[in-house]
Amino acid sequence: MFNVILFGPPGSGKGTQSEKLMEKYGLKHLSTGDLLRSEISKKTPLGIEARNFMDKGQLVPDEVVIGMISSLLDNNKEATGFLFDGFPRTSAQAEALDRLLELKNSCISVMIALEVSEKELIHRLVQRGKTSGRADDDNENVIRARIVEYKTKTAAVADYYRKFNKVVEVKGEGSVEEIFEALCKQIEKHSDC
Repeated sequence: MFNVILFGPPGSGKGTQSEKLMEKYGLKHLSTGDLLRSEISKKTPLGIEARNFMDKGQLVPDEVVIGMISSLLDNNKEATGFLFDGFPRTSAQAEALDRLLELKNSCISVMIALEVSEKELIHRLVQRGKTSGRADDDNENVIRARIVEYKTKTAAVADYYRKFNKVVEVKGEGSVEEIFEALCKQIEKHSDC
């Protein structure tokens, strides 16, 4: 099973590239936000547990999220691999994910970080804000704060995977096709898990 973590700040093109990667490699998209919403709407035991934390204004504990990921992996054994989006966000989550994957005879093959200059990110997000209606895309100060938050959160995860030589940075500027080709090269280079 081939598992990829795709990281990138808001406006880096993660959504666009994720779709293309899933289509080309047959990967299943794993977004913890989508997963939480799905488990809650299905009223699974883990979904009910997550809802209880959320109703109290608390973050859903890592163990609950890992449990949901485990269920998703078990229910998709035919998948060629997974594209992790928005998870892990901390080194503790990365360690827990690695332990889970090891139990399932798999691993994270590569963590790819889309690198885009702050100037370009701000430009893209302001442009997107003009058409998306998203309030967080039309204010430069909010955009800058989101970029700082991204860098702060992902630095620890990248440091964790660097210990295993699994972090690759890909330039996220250029045409959609140029970026996609660069991502594919890295995926094919790291498909050893």
